[in-house]
Amino acid sequence: MLLSQLLKEGTKNLSGVEEVVLKNIDAVKDLAKITRTSLGPNGMNKMVINKMGKLFVTNDAATILKELEVIHPAAKMVVMASEQQQQEQGEGTNLVVILAGELLAQAEVLLKMGLHTSDIIRGYEKALDEVPNILKRCVVKTIENFRNEEEVADCLRGSICSKQNGFEDVFAPLVAKACIDVLPSDPGKFSVDDVRVAKVLGGGITDAQVIKGVVLTKDSEGTIKQLQNAKVAVYVQGLEIEKTDTKGKVYIEKSSELENYAKSEEAALEAKIKAIKGAGINLVISGGNIGEMAMHFLEKYNIMVIRSSSKFELRRLCQAINATPLMAMNPPTPEETGHLDSISVEEIGGTRVTVLRQDKSKSGIATILIRAATNNILDDIERAIEDAGNVFKAATRSPAFVAGAGATEIELARHIKSFGDRTAGQDQYAIKKFAEAFEIVPRTLSENAGLDATFVISNLYAQHEQGNINVGVDIESSTPAGVKDCTQKRIFDSLIIKQRGIELATMSVITILRISQIIMSKPSGVPVPGGSGGSGTMGSMDQDEE
Repeated sequence: MLLSQLLKEGTKNLSGVEEVVLKNIDAVKDLAKITRTSLGPNGMNKMVINKMGKLFVTNDAATILKELEVIHPAAKMVVMASEQQQQEQGEGTNLVVILAGELLAQAEVLLKMGLHTSDIIRGYEKALDEVPNILKRCVVKTIENFRNEEEVADCLRGSICSKQNGFEDVFAPLVAKACIDVLPSDPGKFSVDDVRVAKVLGGGITDAQVIKGVVLTKDSEGTIKQLQNAKVAVYVQGLEIEKTDTKGKVYIEKSSELENYAKSEEAALEAKIKAIKGAGINLVISGGNIGEMAMHFLEKYNIMVIRSSSKFELRRLCQAINATPLMAMNPPTPEETGHLDSISVEEIGGTRVTVLRQDKSKSGIATILIRAATNNILDDIERAIEDAGNVFKAATRSPAFVAGAGATEIELARHIKSFGDRTAGQDQYAIKKFAEAFEIVPRTLSENAGLDATFVISNLYAQHEQGNINVGVDIESSTPAGVKDCTQKRIFDSLIIKQRGIELATMSVITILRISQIIMSKPSGVPVPGGSGGSGTMGSMDQDEE
């Protein structure tokens, strides 16, 4: 019986290598081409305008893929793998995409040679099992002391260099200092959210600095602009005359009654603010509106006021000053009161910022204040700092680092090829192609730097065969060789990030290769969440069993 007789009219059915596997491979290859040119220090920027009209100019793969809104089912699987990498590790998303694209390109060659998808999948799985053992042999650096700024900064240079080439010596020490400032006694409990970024237009990139505490790019309310040893009360609701929950009517017959009514409300508000002052509070942070009358009494009792409309910012402020947010405008208990070493309103590049310092605290939040000429540059620097913070977090789980600049990929390719030579059966062809796929990293780095990629890769293999396993691509090379020892250049990659990226790329490739049939239902015309209403959606995907 024909499949069309089983399913409703309008259902599309695609099956076979030509219609399904090769078309899926082409889709992922096209996706990989987009992000491939953004890999490495010489990676090109992409200008992306999302559906809201917001402009992005960046070479960060995670941002590019997030804003592209890919809808092709096979390509979307690779995007989901890169998103998983971003959620777990916070770095290495581009590696996932371009490696997946190259693995599928190599699988396409094998399919056209006549190999079955099951043979390719089996070979890829065997090769993937060898990756952890090879990576362990490639370890060149391990962080011994997480509180040594110089040691930590060396390991963060590679991540920053790939996003902000030439400024790694500026930002690596800053990120290292910020991470160490907020590092708990147990490094495994480090949180990337404790390192914040404040962006101020103007000045130069080298004007960046680390502040132990929080920097708000806004002015304070009122006339008080500076305090030392502040005691802080944080209120979630606004500071104003309370309104009743239900509607009511007040009948006033005389002008004196009207005066007394207003005075009673003012007296009640003043009593509350006086009680707050009586608790020793000299700084109030409000998460809502501040009424004119409340502002008058806060000024009268010399209480500094900051307004924050963001609940996330309010939460971070509470974390930084160790305060408990209060719902009602009552004086806080000593346990609910926050403490600050100092707070001041400063002017930086024509922008008024409020700096809340917490120099004596061993925990809390550290802020990296960055300067640049445009918002796009500021956003890109912020992404580079976030990636470096994620590398530090990964190091707290696994402090091992391998050589960067494609050195580790060439070593992986060399060892996996050797493993393929020792493997019997048709699996060996897939294993060797798996190894060959790793050449895409040094090849892309060379091409983006304007070097002869084929010549550079042959030089890399020659150096690695001689035992120089830390030699990678030298993007600043003035000679045709284009290679350099990465330990001398201090370019390192986190082992756990690289290993997880290779695993996710391979598993997404295997999933795509298992698909033998695509069945698409007729579009209903109703908008689908996350997609366009007029396009067909994938009804089901049958997978071959091994």
